Parts: sequence; structure tokens; C-alpha cells
Amino acid sequence: MFDLDRWQEIYHVLKSNKLRTFLTAFGVFWGIFMLIIMLGSGNGLENSVSRNFADMATNSVFIWTQQTTVPYKGFPRGRRFNYDNDDATALRNAIPEIKYLAPRIRGGDFFSTNNVIRGLKSGSFSIMGEYPEFFLIDPLYIDEGRLINDIDIKEKRKVVVIGKRVKELLFEKDEEALGEYIQIQGVYFKVVGICNSKRNGEQAERENQNIYMPFTTLQKTYNYGNIVGFFGITSKDGISVSVVEEKAIEILKQRHGVAPSDDRAIGHFNLEQEFRKFQGLFTGIRVLVWIVGIGTLIAGIIGVSNIMLVVVKERTKEIGIQRALGATPVKIISQIIMEAIVLTTFAGYFGLVIGVGLLELVNYAMESSGADSDMFYQPGVDFRVAMIALTILVCSGALAGFIPARRAVAVKPIDALRYEQ
Repeated sequence: MFDLDRWQEIYHVLKSNKLRTFLTAFGVFWGIFMLIIMLGSGNGLENSVSRNFADMATNSVFIWTQQTTVPYKGFPRGRRFNYDNDDATALRNAIPEIKYLAPRIRGGDFFSTNNVIRGLKSGSFSIMGEYPEFFLIDPLYIDEGRLINDIDIKEKRKVVVIGKRVKELLFEKDEEALGEYIQIQGVYFKVVGICNSKRNGEQAERENQNIYMPFTTLQKTYNYGNIVGFFGITSKDGISVSVVEEKAIEILKQRHGVAPSDDRAIGHFNLEQEFRKFQGLFTGIRVLVWIVGIGTLIAGIIGVSNIMLVVVKERTKEIGIQRALGATPVKIISQIIMEAIVLTTFAGYFGLVIGVGLLELVNYAMESSGADSDMFYQPGVDFRVAMIALTILVCSGALAGFIPARRAVAVKPIDALRYEQ
């Protein structure tokens, strides 16, 4: 391994035909370079999707009302209906698989008018009535203060938690918002918390313009009675939320006179199913990347093997002399394999380093520019994966050299000495 003569011979062989060595090495370099770039890009896409889910409970489902499409029990099709507080109690009592159940409601028409006032400033924001459980389903960062709690719900307190953007629009830059009051529907509410979305992109912008108040307080403020807008539900650990979803829809249909066959009357979004779809998608992407990357790498390795065959042919007489002087077949084979390994390892290492470096450069440029892409986030390759790729490359290099080496020792020394190019 540390025989100086052997390393000098390897250097001489690779240097003797620089163009051929370069082109052969470039094939290996390009193979692992493209593998790293594709793996890093795939990770960037996956990181972006994972970032959009943030810390949101993936075993959750959201259920709301829509128009009926089937006449049932004397009710015509096209009927609209609302959930109510009693539905929440019925769901909790009838479905033991529920972990968190959070009724939710939106206040007023925030699209058409400025619905929040503070002094001379006003703005149009989304007013959400929440139970504390909803923040366990879809968490938020708390920059200051606190979130809605059970006492707020029970006592129907006039308190709100405002999004980061709401504070920026209604308060001065250095002004303290906690403990101050804002006016909603002619009623003053005390600011007890300032929150920040864990999402990114447009979703984060929307959530940062939300104002959250106790669910019971919003029902009273907007004179909604016991109406519930929709439910956010999560299942207990180890139980698919699809089980909860089916039971909840069945119960809600029975309670509101909806035909069992009416699949459009109750809207629902199963986050667990969507998350699994994304997982399956990115698993497929990773498999495809490895197939394409390994295929490109194999093409480079085949190039190495072919070149080594040419090299062996050119050195047939030299190998014959070595055999005549007592060199064993093992020594000849190990020499040629070592040459192939050196060539593939160096080319592969540079491809790996440049590929990782390019990904880091792209990541740095995105962070420096402040770009916040919904589709691409922190591209990179895990160190363990990079080492696996390099190990595969070294083993492939050894295999690429083994075939020409076997051919070299198959020639009899006397025939090799007579060989003329």
C-alpha cells in the first residue's frame, strides 16, 4: 500500500496520457457531481414541504359544512346548515380515539372593510375564535405574552392574541403592544400575546395577519349564538386519523339530517393522507435520483474500465517483463486495480466536493438575498449519504480495474514479451 515505487508508477501511467486521463476522470467526476446535485435538490424540495407543515400535527383532520346535494328526510338539496357547540360535545363523547378537538369560527367579513381600529389606525384582519387545543394542532411562535387559555374560554374574556403583522400595522415600531387595547365590532379587547407563524411564504403572511380571541367571546361578540365554523381534530397516538374522520362525519350527518350517501355536504381535509402522499412522492424522487445518479456513475466507471483495458494492452510487454522477473499475478492485479481506484477516487472526491460546495453556495445566496421560496429550502446532502456515494465509487473503481487486471495476467509471460504494438 505504501510502496513508493508503486505510487510513482501509478503517477507515471496517469501522467503519460494526460488527455485520456482527464476525459476518463471527467466521466467519473460528472457522475458523482450530478448525483450530489440531484440528491441536494431533492432534499431542498422535501425541506420546503416539511417546512410548510412546520410543527403542525400531521395526524389531524379538518371538517366543515357545505351545501347538501341529496334531498333527505323532507329537506331539499342545496340546503345549508351549521355545526354547533353540542356537536363538539357529541363528538368528544362518541369517539374515544380523539386526542384533541378544537371548534373554530371566523368573525365577520374581513375582506371588505377595516374591521379593527386602534386610535387613528385601522386594518382589515382575519378574526379567529379559538380553543387552546387548536394551538396544539397548528402551533405558533409566541414572541410576547401568551396564547388563549381555558379561563379565557370559560369567562368569555375580552382578550386577543395578535399576529406579528397586526402589531406592525396598528402599533408604532418601538411601541409596547401587550396590555394595550384594540377595537373590534365596537368592543375593546386587551392584547395579551403576539404570535408569529411557523409556516413560510404566503401562508405565513396570512397567519401573521390573524387576530385570535377566545371562541366563546367571538360567538358573543358577533352574536353567533352557538354556531361553530369548523372542527380541527387529531387522533390519539398510534391511531390513524382516518378512523376518527369516518366516525365524525357519520355522527355529524346523523345530527344534521344529511343523507348517508351525500359525500359533498360535509367538507373535510385529512392532513395525514396528504402528508403520506408527500412522503411517498419524495421516496419516489429519492429512488429515481439514485437510479439516475448511479446510472450516470456506472457510465463513468465503464469508461474507466475501457481505458484500463487500453492501458493494459499498451503495457502488455511491460507486464510480461514483470512476470518474467518474478512478479506474481496478485501483484500485477493489485497494481492495475490500484490505478483504477486512484483515478476514480480522486475524480469522485472532486465531484463530491464541488457538488456539495455548489449546493452550499446556492443555500448561502438564498439566505443572503432574503429569498423565501415556497418550493426550495436549504438544499444539501447528508454527510453519511455523501460517504456512501464515495464508498460505492471506490468499490466501483476496484471493479473497473479488476476485469482489465484479470486479462493482463491471463497472457503468458513469453507471449507478452513477444507482443508488438
